[in-house]
Amino acid sequence: MKILFLSQRVPYPPNRGDKISTWRLIDRLRQDHEVEVIAFAHDEADKQGAQDLRKMGFETTVIPLNQKLRKLLALPLLFTSKALTLGVFGSSQLQAEVDKRLEWADAAYAFSSSMGAFLVGRGLPWVMHFAELDSDKWKQYAASKPFPLSAIYRREWRTLLAYERKLAADTVSNVFCTPLEQDIFEEQIPGCPSLVLRNGVDLEYFQPQPDKTERAHLVFTGVMDYYPNVDGCVHFVHEVFPLIRAQMPDCRFTIVGSRPTAQIQQLAEVGGVSVTGFVEDIRTYLGQATISVAPLRIARGIQNKVLEAMSSGLPVVGTTSATQGVEGQAGRDFLLADSVEDQAAAILGLLRDPTEAKALGQRGRRFVEQNYNWAETLKPLDGVLDQLNQQS
Repeated sequence: MKILFLSQRVPYPPNRGDKISTWRLIDRLRQDHEVEVIAFAHDEADKQGAQDLRKMGFETTVIPLNQKLRKLLALPLLFTSKALTLGVFGSSQLQAEVDKRLEWADAAYAFSSSMGAFLVGRGLPWVMHFAELDSDKWKQYAASKPFPLSAIYRREWRTLLAYERKLAADTVSNVFCTPLEQDIFEEQIPGCPSLVLRNGVDLEYFQPQPDKTERAHLVFTGVMDYYPNVDGCVHFVHEVFPLIRAQMPDCRFTIVGSRPTAQIQQLAEVGGVSVTGFVEDIRTYLGQATISVAPLRIARGIQNKVLEAMSSGLPVVGTTSATQGVEGQAGRDFLLADSVEDQAAAILGLLRDPTEAKALGQRGRRFVEQNYNWAETLKPLDGVLDQLNQQS
């Protein structure tokens, strides 16, 4: 088949959650099919990523997107019934590029609901891959923010859910990365076909580095302008970390990830806290760390940061929000702790018992080896492609 793949970001290099997933998808698709990519380029790195994809044989078209400007331009939609998201990512230029390829393509694959909008009603069989169920994300944001943001986010939840229903009814199948999100989808949008296509982890790339581990060193990895990451780290530094330092003054916490907000950068002023910004290779920091923490309070889906830490042999202490998509067993594969006191106690317990910390890390590594190899997690994709082929 000739498959048109739409992505909210250029799917290369695989250095953040959505790019990891999209790269693995197009790499798998091209094994048996011809794939063309259309994506937004958010910055120069995205444009370079598109060049890299072309060198690898992917016909790639990019449309520049200034997301900050687009957010401002979308504000008048508040006085309509249209979701702001559709204004931010709406593009007549990208739509024109999609329409040009309708005769060429046998099928299409959209990653994220904002990209599915370019395929609705076009008559091409296509798959809607929800990177996350965006309406549910805004519902969670609304519950965590004061007025007036709570009202704006609640509106976005309702308007986007209405549009997701339209998307879901137009596709061959709706794809989710965890059973939890699929359950929410089936409750909110019943009667539409869906399946789970779990994320994986590169087990060769993320390997244990026990010889580099430093004492009492905590690490968090993630894109640091993503609200759940920002919220989780700010809360951890101000509420949990002081309890740990009170009993273990030499404990350090390193926040690793690109585009740290001003709020995140300010955390570096707290004793024992470091903020790296973008790094070429997060394995350096995973190798140095004693424990990976995942203190997210708002999250759905599967957290790649958790899989990567477990694959690296690091013991993980995470909240329910951070670990619920992993489908592992708390206490065996990672430690689960939600309250401030429980998080501090779990981390201190591992810092004081290196033998148990090492054993937990080894169990986590075995778990991802058995359950999150990309070759295995992507197997359900074959059934989706068969459906597309039948309707093309």
